[in-house]
Amino acid sequence: MTEADKTRVTGETVNDPEELREQIHEDREELGDTVEALAQKADVKAQVQEKVDERKEQLKETQEQVKAKVGGTVEQAKQKPVPIGAVVGGSLAALILVWLLRRK
Repeated sequence: MTEADKTRVTGETVNDPEELREQIHEDREELGDTVEALAQKADVKAQVQEKVDERKEQLKETQEQVKAKVGGTVEQAKQKPVPIGAVVGGSLAALILVWLLRRK
């Protein structure tokens, strides 16, 4: 077996030209995948944009959670309203008390 009979990548003996073509085709596909992966790693701008998009999505989720909590609080307030008369009466009593104290 001579060096010409071996493939470079696998070191296996190849006698059939069709088999050699198939191995070349597979090697080219692997090389293409490797080049694509390296290109993605080198594309810093795309990586930054991807991180920005992730953060935006996280912010939207947080906003939705806060809105849900606020909505729940509003519903609780509607279910247990403070009587308006009590608020007005308390405010009026406080104003009268302040007026009386300042008058002296």
